[in-house]
Amino acid sequence: MLKILKKIKYPKFMFLFLTFIAAYAVLYGESYSPLRNYIVSLGYIGAFFAGILYSYGFTAAFATSIFLILAKHHTNIYAMGLVGGFGSLFADLILFEFIRHSFKDEIDKLAKEKIIKYFYKRLPAIIKKPILPVLAGIVIASPLPDEVGVTLLASIKTFSLKAFSLISYTLNTAGITFILYIGRNFV
Repeated sequence: MLKILKKIKYPKFMFLFLTFIAAYAVLYGESYSPLRNYIVSLGYIGAFFAGILYSYGFTAAFATSIFLILAKHHTNIYAMGLVGGFGSLFADLILFEFIRHSFKDEIDKLAKEKIIKYFYKRLPAIIKKPILPVLAGIVIASPLPDEVGVTLLASIKTFSLKAFSLISYTLNTAGITFILYIGRNFV
């Protein structure tokens, strides 16, 4: 088994791809109906925990599946989105504080790298200030791993925890509500 894993060129991407397949199986597999029924019975508590899972790369696909399942069986997808947003905010706050304090030395080193300086100098002045928050916002709102967006925001020294919380909650809630809307109307 270990030999097989060593032969895979991109094992982390392979594992991520396998989580997508597993999430699809949970959502559409007939043999998983007891699991789906359990997820439905969790209601808003399930939405909160799915929100936590929505923030992490390897669990985002499962969270999306959970939200799609919940959307089919609960009447108020907007309240579900608000609750899921709180779960995601909780996870993102843990990430933000961890990255801001634990990765500070590496973020400072990375900012001094030639390639970073090269691209930063080439950016028009009007784009320099908002580029990191905009990129981070796109990543946080989507089911892509929040780790990337949170890292971008945590690298901005002047970015406050209050501003981060507002952005994280708003964007995650919007992304989750959009997934719930799709689950209610199109899946």
